[in-house]
Amino acid sequence: MPDVASASSAATAAAPATPAKRIGPLFALFPFLRPYAGRWALAFAALVTSAGATLALPVAFKYLIDRGFASGDRTHIDRYFVALFIVSLVLAGTTALRFYLVSWLGERVTADLRRSVYDHVMRMSPQFFETAQTGEVLSRLTTDTTLIQTVVGTSLSLGLRNFFLMTGGVGMLVVTSPVLSGYIIATLVVVVAPIVLFGRRVRRLSRASQDKVANASALAGEVLNAMPTVQSYTQETFEARRFGNAVEAAFDTALTRIRARAWLTAVVIVLVFAAIVFVLWLGAQAVLAGRMTAGQLSQFILYAVFTAGAVGAVAEVWGDLQRAAGATERLLQLLASRSPVVEAASTVPLPARGDGIRFDGVSFSYPSRPGIAALAGFSLDVREGEHVALVGPSGAGKTTVFQLLMRFYDPQAGDIVINGVSTRQASFADLRHAIGVVLQESVIFSGSVLDNIRYGTPDATLEQVRRAAAMAAADGFIDALPEGYDTFLGERGVRLSGGQRQRIAIARAILKNPPILLLDEATSALDAASERLVQTALDNAAQNRTTLVIAHRLATVQQADRIVVMEQGRIVAQGRHAELLRSSPLYAQLAALQFGEWPKPADEGGAARDRVDSV
Repeated sequence: MPDVASASSAATAAAPATPAKRIGPLFALFPFLRPYAGRWALAFAALVTSAGATLALPVAFKYLIDRGFASGDRTHIDRYFVALFIVSLVLAGTTALRFYLVSWLGERVTADLRRSVYDHVMRMSPQFFETAQTGEVLSRLTTDTTLIQTVVGTSLSLGLRNFFLMTGGVGMLVVTSPVLSGYIIATLVVVVAPIVLFGRRVRRLSRASQDKVANASALAGEVLNAMPTVQSYTQETFEARRFGNAVEAAFDTALTRIRARAWLTAVVIVLVFAAIVFVLWLGAQAVLAGRMTAGQLSQFILYAVFTAGAVGAVAEVWGDLQRAAGATERLLQLLASRSPVVEAASTVPLPARGDGIRFDGVSFSYPSRPGIAALAGFSLDVREGEHVALVGPSGAGKTTVFQLLMRFYDPQAGDIVINGVSTRQASFADLRHAIGVVLQESVIFSGSVLDNIRYGTPDATLEQVRRAAAMAAADGFIDALPEGYDTFLGERGVRLSGGQRQRIAIARAILKNPPILLLDEATSALDAASERLVQTALDNAAQNRTTLVIAHRLATVQQADRIVVMEQGRIVAQGRHAELLRSSPLYAQLAALQFGEWPKPADEGGAARDRVDSV
């Protein structure tokens, strides 16, 4: 994908797209079809052959009637029955081959498309997920790709086959009887009008139906991820009713679409067969008058039936193509969205050792809050191996420092340098391999304990995992689990307590053994006994490693080499704990709220109290 940043791309991808007015978006699937050109060619050859065999059947019937039954020659009758059987064998073989090939291609192309979309989304920066709903993305990965699978694996080949039957049938009708064909072709023009009229309405309703389903999926995903909160506030009935309303809205829209398609089908069938009956009546008059043979009329009847059926099938497929075109547009919007954080075209290797970390006049506002500065002129030097704690009230910008250091976002001004290399010039892999992170909300995947701890180090041995778990004070409770390190933890680690999940996350970071360690309230979910054990383990893990710690609990950072006090995206004080108690009213206020002793002088403490939002 080209590296093009777009600030509004995520919002565009999340918003419902305008209905497709044509099937042109389907041509954008060509890159996914190109790798299988050989199979497509074989499927097309099978399709053409089966269509040709179908069109040959009426000719065989004509000769069977005119040269067999009419003449009473048994030899001719046997010959044409054999010919019919051979044609049926060809038709059966090529139809089966076509079905297998196009079904395989539909499954294969859909799998490639899903993987491509998912890979693209995985590389989007967090800015994308500020505006895009997870349920919306999942809907595009499932519902929309299923529509495309239907078209690629079924509807497209059926549409082409019936198009060939329609055009071939019209041609053979003209050859058989130009006069009667003129009546047939004239009536086909009348059939086209309702197809176009109803087709536009079906297209709009199909897109609306897809959006309603996506809304219901997004709602369900949000609620299922917050079930403890929903149940603690006894909102199960409300949420069930809300989802039920969303499902009913999707059903109502789908029902309207179904009615429109039903009317379309009925109108087409009535018009087509009314025209056929009228033309066949004219043909019967021609046979009685001697202007046609019985075999020619039989041939004409079969071609008329084939053509009418093909017209109806093409009308049906056209609706599927329009639905798939809308789905393709939605997927293309997702694939067209670009992360504003892109890797440099030419990256610079990140040295393992050097001068440490430097924030140089960094200013940053989150895209969803452009008018609010998360960091403003932020400058900080962290020496290699130094243990620095970031403290301050909520909203001071502490977590933003971590987000920018990991290059989840790029600052609007200033630069961040690690060991002499700007993070903009380092590859994502080098940068993020050099950093270990333990977040305030620990993330546990629905695998085993072993899988979770070595998530960032998949080749680690069991012994290495055990040592990391011991350092994180997690080995005790892991050994007590039913299957130890092979115990399945459930979605988001629901089988563990908050403190256990946190220790698994800490073990994961320790096992990665990075030169830079970021701890965002790493001990916030632990009880007092576990906190002491983990804090000791983290202190050991921080040896010979540059460590940045975000902490509201000042007791955990009093021994840091340096404490940086932040407020409103700026550094307001730096120093050791004892020094800051004397020199920083804000830090003294934070300490007083936790340790119960208000600093002096009182007027400075009062000023600090006014600035503290929460701890």
